This record gives sequence, structure tokens and C-alpha cells, in this order.
Amino acid sequence: MPQFETLLYDVDADGIATITLNRPDRLNAFTPKMMLDMIAAFDATDADDTVKSVIVTGAGRGFCAGADLGAGGGTFDQGAREAERRAAGDTGDVTRDGGGRVSLRIFQSLKPVIAAVNGAAVGVGVTMQLPMDIRIASTEAKFGFVFARRGITMEACSSWFLPRLVGPPTALEWCYSGRVFTAQEAHAKGLVQALHAPQDLLPAARAIAKGFAESAPMSMAVTRQLIWRGMTADHPMESHRADSRSLRMRGASDDAKEGIAAFLEKRPAAFPDRVSKGLPDLWPEWEEPEYR
Repeated sequence: MPQFETLLYDVDADGIATITLNRPDRLNAFTPKMMLDMIAAFDATDADDTVKSVIVTGAGRGFCAGADLGAGGGTFDQGAREAERRAAGDTGDVTRDGGGRVSLRIFQSLKPVIAAVNGAAVGVGVTMQLPMDIRIASTEAKFGFVFARRGITMEACSSWFLPRLVGPPTALEWCYSGRVFTAQEAHAKGLVQALHAPQDLLPAARAIAKGFAESAPMSMAVTRQLIWRGMTADHPMESHRADSRSLRMRGASDDAKEGIAAFLEKRPAAFPDRVSKGLPDLWPEWEEPEYR
């Protein structure tokens, strides 16, 4: 089982990987090391064929209180923080927004990703959730796109994800005001799909994940990318081409044969195809973003 400095990582018998942000004394504030750990954790879930889905949550009272402000006024001075990133072991492009690199890695995940927001989720603590597939929250959670109140701007690809999830007017109001708002407002505006009492949050997330267990992992991986990548399409024809390509490839697969046989024989399917081998080349025109 992988070990991380800023995260807890566990895979249970149902194939559910739980990634827990683990700096509870700092409300799980985001650091360069946490960025690297999160990228590595999603590398691990993609490579492990026993993992069917991923839950991301926080230890203690918070989900993630945003960037660690321990550096004071220089916290967001990217030039000043390059040395800190290198010291943390960053071999990627240190001039890029670290939260964006995490968001792009989550975007590329081959497994469904569920956010179980247990407490405060502010700044990168909320923007990192946006490329996750399902977000559920504790009734006591709080959210905030506080960038303008800190004199900075949106990050972690949130200018792409947020208006697509909640619409431009809501995205702009939240970002202009920089106010912290309740889980109830987040639910009403569509940022989160459901609210749960604190003690019921992780069981609810696991119930969602278990609901995916009977589906073919490769089918879920392809579906995840069809939907996310389809959001960039200029016309339904682009999605039609990708759908047709995927159906042609997957329709002839061993998974399809097994899925039909299991249905006819009234038994659970044992899908043979392995996501760890990578997705089929369904989008030859797609230029894969580099998250490193």
C-alpha cells in the first residue's frame, strides 16, 4: 500500500480507495508536498486494478482550508515558492499553478472519483473538487472561492470547471464576493449532489462507490472521459464520432461478451479487461494535457 507524507491511503475489500488529506492540525491546508502526494495517489489508483472507485475526504474538522498561508504575504508569489517546490521533490514545471496540476490529474483519472466534503473547503480545497465526478457534503461543511479577497485570482482550472457545473452567474457571484457559504447553498446551486449528517457522510460515499461495483471498469473509464471531454465539443457530431468509435471498440471486447453472458446466465459479471493497461485510442484528435 503506498505511503504518503500528507495523505492517508487505503483500499478496502470492496475495491474502494479512500484518499484522506491528512494535515488536521492545519485543517488540511494545501502545500507543494500535498500536490505531489495527490498526483502520486491518483497514479496509484489508476495502476491498481483492484480499485474500482476513489473517495477523497479530509481528516479532522476540515476538508481543506486552501493554501497553507504559513509563508505570509509571499504565499502566492510563485517565483518565491519555486525553491520550496523543488525542495519538496517537484520535478515538474514549477512555474505552473500547483492546484491546476492536481485538477488535471484528477480529470485524467481512470476511476470514478467521489468527494466526501467533511468540513471547510476553501480556495484550492474547493477547486480541487471540481473535476471529481460526484460531490457530497456534510451539513456542516463550508465552501468559499475566496481568491479576490486575498488579492489573487481563480486557480486549479476552476475558471473552466466552475461555470460548467453551476453556470456563469453563480460562478461569478461566488468569485466576485469571495464569501464563504453553507453546504445548503452549495447543494441548492448544484455544486454538491447531496447533504448528509457528519456521521453519515463516509458511509454515504461508500454506498455510492459500491453502486459502481457491478459495472465494467473499462466502460466506466471510457464513459468518464466521453462526458468530460465531450464538454469541449463544438457540435454533437464530435461526441457522436467518439461514441461510435468507443462502441465499435468496446462492443467487440471480452468485457462485452462477459457482460452479455452474465446477464443471460443471471450471475455477476467478471469483466476481464484491465484499466491499468490504459484507454483505447478513442480520441486521436485529442491533445492530452500534461499534469506534471
